[in-house]
Amino acid sequence: MTRIRHNDYGVLRPPEPGTWRPTLKVSVVIPAYDCQEALDRTVPALARQTYPAELVEVIVADDGSEPPLRVPGARVVRVADGWGRGAARQAGQLAATGDVIHWLDSDMILADDHLEAHMRWHHLIDYAVVIGDTRFVDAPGEEGVQTEYTRKILESTRRLKDAGTNPYLLHTGASSSVRAELLRAAGGVDASLNMAEDTELGYRLAQAGAVFIPDAEARAWHVGPSTVMLREREVHRHNWSYLGDLIPDLRWLRAHPRRQWLVPYVRVAVAATTYEETRATVDSALAGTLTDAAVTLVGPWSKLTGERRSNLDDPLLELRLLHNLYAHEPRVEFAEGMPASAAPAPFLVTLPAGWVLGADSLARLVKHADRDLLGLVCVALAESPGGVVAARLERTAAFARAALFPGGADDLVDEMFGSEWVSGDEYGVVPADEAEPLSGEPAKWRALAGQRLAEIKELKARVERLSAEVERLAEPPDEQEPRGPLNTIMRHLRSAG
Repeated sequence: MTRIRHNDYGVLRPPEPGTWRPTLKVSVVIPAYDCQEALDRTVPALARQTYPAELVEVIVADDGSEPPLRVPGARVVRVADGWGRGAARQAGQLAATGDVIHWLDSDMILADDHLEAHMRWHHLIDYAVVIGDTRFVDAPGEEGVQTEYTRKILESTRRLKDAGTNPYLLHTGASSSVRAELLRAAGGVDASLNMAEDTELGYRLAQAGAVFIPDAEARAWHVGPSTVMLREREVHRHNWSYLGDLIPDLRWLRAHPRRQWLVPYVRVAVAATTYEETRATVDSALAGTLTDAAVTLVGPWSKLTGERRSNLDDPLLELRLLHNLYAHEPRVEFAEGMPASAAPAPFLVTLPAGWVLGADSLARLVKHADRDLLGLVCVALAESPGGVVAARLERTAAFARAALFPGGADDLVDEMFGSEWVSGDEYGVVPADEAEPLSGEPAKWRALAGQRLAEIKELKARVERLSAEVERLAEPPDEQEPRGPLNTIMRHLRSAG
């Protein structure tokens, strides 16, 4: 299976429709509510598909229609748990038996080779999310137009090949497809969402390692305008009320300086050692300028039982003190082992206890990783008899994709996303006994971070100026006439020589 770097699927060579032999089964899942007329038009088009009929099943997830929907040629399942688009999509995919789940809106009309165009990609790699080319029409038979939003994103990103970390923003339930196994790995559809469930699912598929492929040959037509086209401001107002909690990448939705969010942007994992050094490390992670960080504190917490004990001579005293300290801190969770992934958070940082993050350390490390879309940043802290003591920043999507292939995870991540080593000193990560006291006011810490960045910028500028002066002074006399006191001294030194 081909290893794709970032989202550049251009290395794949899909076959032309009609020139290959499919083997994968596809389940077309249509969430539906009181739309009998639309289904009477949409489902018959599926019977005309060039993809082998024996490899296609059609499932209509009836979200409580009265009277119940009747759809010849499809299996109708009633949504029994909840209501809305998320619940219907989840009910449909749970009933599906195909290798690939193909989402389809009930008011779509498909070109005869639409499914085949989708499925050729899934035969090449098993981590593709294919997005159909949906055009909006007033009536069947018209050519239709793309939304302006879709057109601009496709044009500015080489059809998502250069989309960076958020190609999932084009993921839509109107006509998209994904391997059932990848969908399960991402956690399925959030059944509690009745709008924007496709965007939220797209984000989690990205964290599961997906590559997003918009296929211009997967043609489909949506009859009538979408809700977004009719009521865009109201749709955004509705969706943004909860997407900020669920998609950390949407940074503009997290402008509040002190709010806590359901899904953190960075999860910091710390293995518990002594009370003092572990506390210093955890507190620094919670106090930084990147406020939507959370901590997983790792230790044998199940050993902390409630029998009578000597409070001060307890052999598990260090663990017990740490558990007491963070038992009611909502941003700290306790785990018996290091997390294999931070999903759905986009970044996992592992940090040795006894090392303290600076005010802006996490923010700068994430910014460094995002500059070149790196999958791994290793932070060298110190040398020990056992080797280099290091912290690690891992991109969730990169390590999820690496897990799809045999071989060493770090090497695979380096190949598909890139990795780098940096110095802890450069990013303000220091031993606990050298750290500055934490300020109780986030604004002051942010000011301190800004001051440090300004100082670093000024020092770099001074080094550049001095380097340029040294180069100029080193030029032969016949190329430049020396000027100024320092140059006079240099001229006398050369004469004396």
